[in-house]
Parts: sequence; structure tokens; C-alpha cells
Amino acid sequence: MPADAPTILATSGGITAGQRTRFTFTALTDFAVELSGVTGRAPRVCLLATAMGDDKAVLHYLTEAAQSRGFVPSHVALFPMPTAEDITAHFLDQDVVWVFGGSVAGLLAMWRLHGMDDALRTAWEAGVVLTGISAGSICWHAGGTTDSFGPDLQPVSNGLGFVPYANGVHYDSEEQRRPLLHRLVGDEALPAAYATDDGAGLLYRGAELVEAVAENPTAGAYFVESRDGVVVETALDVRRL
Repeated sequence: MPADAPTILATSGGITAGQRTRFTFTALTDFAVELSGVTGRAPRVCLLATAMGDDKAVLHYLTEAAQSRGFVPSHVALFPMPTAEDITAHFLDQDVVWVFGGSVAGLLAMWRLHGMDDALRTAWEAGVVLTGISAGSICWHAGGTTDSFGPDLQPVSNGLGFVPYANGVHYDSEEQRRPLLHRLVGDEALPAAYATDDGAGLLYRGAELVEAVAENPTAGAYFVESRDGVVVETALDVRRL
């Protein structure tokens, strides 16, 4: 059953180190599955690790985590060639597409090279829930801040633009994130932005923010905009999952 509107849950969370497995999925990912409306069967979740170069160990650990959570996992890898003959059809058969972090610049380049950007838009418009962490959050937006190019963060401004805002991730845990996002919004290098602390997520229906949510007691979410040349950051109300 697809979601009743195009749905994105863009997060700085949803996964953590596991105890019996390398990773474990957490409440934000469970919420994404809930948003898909699936009932009466195990949720189908497609895992994308393009931002990690489709590393086989990463895909193994993500699959292991999904299975332990009761999901039916699949993945689409692009290296050394796409693992699905019809990527759009594969996505349309899922309840959720979940995107791991890493190089958002590399992710966007590879997705466009193989037409995965169009496939994801088709799935999103059909009600498949799109979610992910870090690069898997920025990618749905107009752009954001990234370490794709090195330890000194730089802007990325060629996101998929499913929602027309920029995105800041790891807002409370990486000291470069907040000041760079403020500067980029102030310089109009990026549009107004939504940002998340670790453990928080942004729920969009269509292109509009519906609510901010969090899987821990303290994570915040924020809106950053330029008003008459002054950058203003507003803390959002956050619903705790």
C-alpha cells in the first residue's frame, strides 16, 4: 500500500551501531515504514548505499539490520553495473527506499548517470516513502553542506530538489555545519534551509514540511532563512517518537 501523498522523511538518524549486528535501524526508520501504510505483511525496504560506493560490506550489514528488524530488504547497486534491469519497476515494488550516508556529491552524479533520479521521482510520486540519513537526507533537497570533497565542508547545490529547500544535517555534532549553512543561505548560494540535529527528522508531504520528529529526547530541528539580509534561525516544534 503506498503512502497517501508523496512522502519524504529526511533525517540525521534512523540507524545506529547494533549489539548483535553491525547496524540496527531505529525509530525514525520505523516511522518511515509506518508512513508507507503497509499492513498484513513484512515491509519491503530497498537499501541504497551509492554514497558509499555500493560497498559490499556496507550492503551486507544494512541487509542484516533490515532482516533483524523484520523488513524484507533489497538493494540497487550501480557498481560495477546496475543490479536491477528496470530500476523504476524495482522501486515501485517497495514500501520504503532508504538511503545511507557518505558522499552526496558522488551519489547525485551516479544517480543521474543511471537515471535513478527519475526512477526515484516516479516512486515518490507513486507513494513510495523516501528516507535516509545524512547524504540520504540532503539528496532530496536543493542542496546543503557536505564533506564529499574533504574535511572542510563545502556546499552542494545540485540536489534532486524534490523539496525546494536546502538541508543541514548533523547540526549539533559537527561544528562546521551551522555556520556554513548560515553563510550559504545569507549569500543566497542556497535557498532557505531546514536542518536537523542527530536523531531528528523532517517529514515532507509533497514539497511542504508537515512536522519535525525525533527519536531521542533532545534532538532539535531548525529553519534557516534570510530576512532583509540577516540570517535568522528558528527552532521548530519537534514531536518525540
